[in-house]
Amino acid sequence: MGRASKGRDVEAATPAVILVRPQLGENIGMAARAMLNCGLSTLRLVAPRDGWPNERAQRAASGADIVLEKAEVFDSVAEAVADLERVVATTARNRELVQRIVTPRQAATEMRGWIGQGERVGILFGPERTGLENDDMVHADTALSIPLNPQFSSLNMAQAVLLVGVLWLVCRLLPRLPATVRSVLWWLVAAQLLVGFVWPAPVRLP
Repeated sequence: MGRASKGRDVEAATPAVILVRPQLGENIGMAARAMLNCGLSTLRLVAPRDGWPNERAQRAASGADIVLEKAEVFDSVAEAVADLERVVATTARNRELVQRIVTPRQAATEMRGWIGQGERVGILFGPERTGLENDDMVHADTALSIPLNPQFSSLNMAQAVLLVGVLWLVCRLLPRLPATVRSVLWWLVAAQLLVGFVWPAPVRLP
């Protein structure tokens, strides 16, 4: 599709996307691109391996410059979430968790509600190779479990951001739709994500 414009914020209050120890600038850039497509623009980076700013991230962002320009860098997860009332941690692993576990659909719905009540929300995404470690998870009160093939549960960081972001975007539409339409829409979104469907043009919401 070529390089888009520098983009602009879509909503005033949205969750902060927190990338924990990202290893590749390209993945940061692609995550930023996914974010802005879904109306998210608050990016926090925890100890990026290759430092910040990063040229490769800017190239991979394809015009989502506003996300990268506003990105904040922190030394630890504790510092990155210090000002947040709610923290959701993404995970695809089966492990003993003290946090309550929700589906992506539940998480998107609940985050809308929390933000509507004036609470600040963040979503943790783990490093490309290992995902979030137990020491990272302790900073979250909710675990977002992405249902994947148990024999191969490996998502690229940007793919995980896109999945959660699309569901956040869909939640904006749901209150305006009949219950039967809402149910069908959730299934359609899930199917489209699984086959790698991407909207060919920006989606503009009223």
